[in-house]
Amino acid sequence: MRCIIQVSKVTNIKIKILLLSCLQQKEVIMSVYGYCRISTPQQSITRQIRNIKAEYPKAIILEEAFTGTKMNRPKWNKLYAKVDTGDTIVFDSVSRMSRSADEGVEIYFELYEKGINLVFLKEHYIDTSVYAENMRDKIELQGTDEDEIFKGLNNYFRKLAERQIRIAFEQAEKEVKDLQQRTKEGIETARLNGKQIGQKKGNKLNVKKETPAKELILKHSRDFGGTLTDKEVMLLAKVSRNTYYKYKSDLKK
Repeated sequence: MRCIIQVSKVTNIKIKILLLSCLQQKEVIMSVYGYCRISTPQQSITRQIRNIKAEYPKAIILEEAFTGTKMNRPKWNKLYAKVDTGDTIVFDSVSRMSRSADEGVEIYFELYEKGINLVFLKEHYIDTSVYAENMRDKIELQGTDEDEIFKGLNNYFRKLAERQIRIAFEQAEKEVKDLQQRTKEGIETARLNGKQIGQKKGNKLNVKKETPAKELILKHSRDFGGTLTDKEVMLLAKVSRNTYYKYKSDLKK
């Protein structure tokens, strides 16, 4: 950004004001985002928001109900495209970012290279600030023959830092796989014990409002000897147009 000042036409005071204006225009505003994710809308997201706000009161909260096994999520994609160098994204835990180890690690380092700060409240040891610190040489070179050993040790510490990040994402992935396996085993155990899992084949699903709605249709619809129009019966039965005509079709069979 360029600020052109014609010194001959302004006073010293005006010069100072213009210079200050230029500096203010160049000032970069860093944003802090809190990304909160649940897998289904039925789950509560309140705890994540509370935890993030406790440490980052001014964080801009983004809420999303989407599986963590995929990084291709609508609100996450918008956030990923929006963040700029120096911005911070805060997660309650690594599992809120991703439950896919490969994708999670890949996105972590993509954001790190862009200069985005990542903070994990339950796993601070993999915050990007910690990783950046671990990337620095732990052992100062001495200008001696032993420097080759020190270089090897410094490289080892860097590899160890990278491995810690992968392990954290692998653990998040393992948790969801373990849950899926326990659910599968629980269903199989119930089936072997003679319990019906799901709806029996050939049985028709009867929702709670279906029976009373059909009774009203039979009683009041002109098609069944009543006096009300279809629209009036829909309002009386409190059902949608599609549901109403489906019930009517069932009653005529």
